[in-house]
Amino acid sequence: MELTALFSLAILVISIVIHEVAHGIAALSQGDSTAKYAGRLTLNPISHIDPVGSIVVPLIFALLPGSLMFGWAKPVPINPYNFRNKRWGEAIVAFAGPFSNICIAVLAGLALRFFGAAIPDATAQILIITALTNLVLAIFNLVPVPPLDGSKILFSFLPQSMAHLRANLEKYGFFVTLFFIFFLWEYFTPVIFYIFYGLTGL
Repeated sequence: MELTALFSLAILVISIVIHEVAHGIAALSQGDSTAKYAGRLTLNPISHIDPVGSIVVPLIFALLPGSLMFGWAKPVPINPYNFRNKRWGEAIVAFAGPFSNICIAVLAGLALRFFGAAIPDATAQILIITALTNLVLAIFNLVPVPPLDGSKILFSFLPQSMAHLRANLEKYGFFVTLFFIFFLWEYFTPVIFYIFYGLTGL
């Protein structure tokens, strides 16, 4: 495997670990200690790695020419019944993951925009991969389809009378997500690169 692919894989794993830890920290701030007691408020990748989502799938993507990196970690355990804010607690915790990726992408992107000329090529390449990877993670996870974070944010805005809609979406969410990945995700790729170019100025 080429060096760029290895860097991409490492950046992806670090990014999804930060994503999951952000969920756990947000849950803790809402009064839920489930992730803390499960030992998931750590940046140690071993505590978060999913064999398929964190290793197999990213390796496949890394070997595909010109593809963006993609993967996931083990979800951080959360108990919404412990949240102090019953109305918006779940949405806050759900948004924390993508928000962490947005912050990383913005930091990497601004570094490229303002210091790109002075940054060595190898460092610039790492920053480019970091920005793109985290934009992909943020945008993908904000899609309102279970089990993605965007669905939990959406459900927080729905009235209780529409609880049946959530139940039905969660029941078939896995298949809807697969459909989205294989048939609709390609339409989001131009959006990702548009944001990337606007952020970095490259």
